[in-house]
Amino acid sequence: MASFPKPPLMALQQFLDTPLEELISPGADRPDQVLTLFHQVAQTVPAYQTFLQAQGIDSGDIQTLADFATLPLTTKANYLQRFPLAQFCRDGRLETCDMIAVSSGSTGEPTFWPRFITDEYQIATRFEQIFADSFAATQKRTLAVVCFALGTWVGGMYTANCCRHLASKGYPLTVITPGNHKAEILRVVQALGPMFEQVVLLGYPPFLKDVIDTGRAEGVPWSQYHLKWVMAGEVFSEAWRDLVGTRVGSTHPCFDSASLYGTADAGVLGNETPLSICIRRFLADHPDMAAELFGESRLPTLVQYDPMSRYFEVTEAGTLLFSGDNGIPLIRYHISDRGGIISYDQMLAFLQARGFDAIATLQQEGYVPIRPLPFVYVFGRSHFTVSFFGANIYPENVTVGLEQPGICNWVTGKFVMQVQTDADQNSHLVIDVELAPGEAASSAKTDAIAKSVLHQLRRLNSEFANYVPATYQMPQVDLRPNGDPSYFPVGVKHRYTRPTES
Repeated sequence: MASFPKPPLMALQQFLDTPLEELISPGADRPDQVLTLFHQVAQTVPAYQTFLQAQGIDSGDIQTLADFATLPLTTKANYLQRFPLAQFCRDGRLETCDMIAVSSGSTGEPTFWPRFITDEYQIATRFEQIFADSFAATQKRTLAVVCFALGTWVGGMYTANCCRHLASKGYPLTVITPGNHKAEILRVVQALGPMFEQVVLLGYPPFLKDVIDTGRAEGVPWSQYHLKWVMAGEVFSEAWRDLVGTRVGSTHPCFDSASLYGTADAGVLGNETPLSICIRRFLADHPDMAAELFGESRLPTLVQYDPMSRYFEVTEAGTLLFSGDNGIPLIRYHISDRGGIISYDQMLAFLQARGFDAIATLQQEGYVPIRPLPFVYVFGRSHFTVSFFGANIYPENVTVGLEQPGICNWVTGKFVMQVQTDADQNSHLVIDVELAPGEAASSAKTDAIAKSVLHQLRRLNSEFANYVPATYQMPQVDLRPNGDPSYFPVGVKHRYTRPTES
């Protein structure tokens, strides 16, 4: 955990003067770090003091990790929604934070997240890890184009600030912030891109794909800009990474993109590395091994994390907890993400026992700074699945079917899946798919998409292949026009599932 709290000038100087290798410190996974954080929060954060008192807990009794593991979980419902905002800050003073961001979540109800500039430096280290290890941006003139929404929303301003911190540290990095305005993104890339050795787009995966596809249609020469991209917010398939990479001229998929595992609650918790991407790509081609390792028939986001920055735990139900220092410090915070943690040694041993040496595979592409950090994998929220004949159907399974050659040109990648019951009470898997701009529905397209999705469901989801009777496996695909207001309204956070209809 970061020290709590640290004077701004001292924190800035430490970030600027400390090499990345020392900031990450993979060997310093000391249990006393999280215990120190806990005691500091218990002493200085009024809401957490009251929370512990209501549970009859004396913070002085928490002396070991075993003690720490007995502490009650904190959630939005039992903690963040029960106290005034200032009570979550140090000494109950909202003014100790210099900025407030907003997240809407799945309910649309805004949540406010105060933070101080010192909180950003440990998050900037995650960006530094990507820009240095994946993009070699220590030596290349780089244009970072922030494509997250700006304004009060958490992603855009946070990303812009972290990239500027890297520039302050000496990276030849220049930041521009068109936000999620597609025409402006394309304008600035074409105007400024030729002045740099590489261009990095930072945004949500489906939006970045839309930007890239629109640019291709307008003749933007993506490959000339040596494009890289940083993503957050959604699980995507390796087929998706390949598809986007092909369209921008990517030749090194382990080094040309990276995804962040982040939350509005606590910033970036972990990030993809060349090693984690190499491993994930191998597992994408070996779904049986992936299911053995992760316990589910879908491929999660796989990242590495710094245990000195975020302390992860896993509940008996298979959901993640983390503890970390922020403007609102969080202790054993539960956000309902399904997933797990795997140590660095455990991961390599699992793969080597199955004949795959990830490090040797990466080294064939040149020098790679392998950092022995632990892994965390994340499936996302379980309510994004539908149950069909007892099989859990995941959006990730369907996505791969839409990303196949030919089909991917017809669709945006957005879809809504639901289970509908007919007049005879027979269940059917129905998938409404958004057509790309200018594409029209046809029976040939519908049939091709249904067959592609079926093939991937059978390949990737063993529950589907074994639980669902063969006569019910073919999904019913309905093609919807681009921006259909009932299924794909413009400007609204997309949901991949709907309640079961009868």
